[in-house]
Amino acid sequence: MDWSVELVANLALAMMVTALAATELRVLRQAAYAYLAMALLLVVILLVVAAMTRSEWLVVWAVVALVTKAGLISWLLFRYIKATDSRREAEPYVDFAPSVLLVLVIGIGVYRLTHAQAGLFAPGGAMIAEPYRTVLAVAAALFVLGLYTIVSKRDGIKTVIGLCLLENGVHLSLVSLAPAMPEMPIIGIVTAVFITVWMLLHVLMGVKREFGSIDTAQLRTLRE
Repeated sequence: MDWSVELVANLALAMMVTALAATELRVLRQAAYAYLAMALLLVVILLVVAAMTRSEWLVVWAVVALVTKAGLISWLLFRYIKATDSRREAEPYVDFAPSVLLVLVIGIGVYRLTHAQAGLFAPGGAMIAEPYRTVLAVAAALFVLGLYTIVSKRDGIKTVIGLCLLENGVHLSLVSLAPAMPEMPIIGIVTAVFITVWMLLHVLMGVKREFGSIDTAQLRTLRE
């Protein structure tokens, strides 16, 4: 296997590990660092694929991802973690041990299923060669883990991280299925997610001031 192909596949698998960490680490700064590591891995994947395909626009995509995801979004996470004085996440709906087990089963299960049936997701059912098959499988796992994080966590910061996992899954799927997509839609996707993250974190500050915590379960009292 070509070294660049193997490198991209290994980097994608490393992203899956950081996703597991971002989902289950209870100390919020540690979870934010896991997200930062994931964003940097995505940037490196884009650069390596750019070198493999000699695509200049993928370099642009990598630079935008570096600035917005590894830079601005990570900065926002750390800033609001400090502003809300949040050290550990609010008690989640699922206890730590069963949650870790669920995350492992879900993540590995979705990865293996997508890797084995990658042709179902390709246009016209075309065969997907490596490293794109592995990248697509990791993308599906990240998407499902993001959904799990949003549903199972009560902490607002973790909900935002779950949204970022979803978005990372979208990025990886685009790398696998639409490597020739023009750069402007990609830049638009990244910018839109940055604005969404900023707005969500701003709302969390209001929840913190009103209720003294960023436990999203507190939002139910707004209807009373």
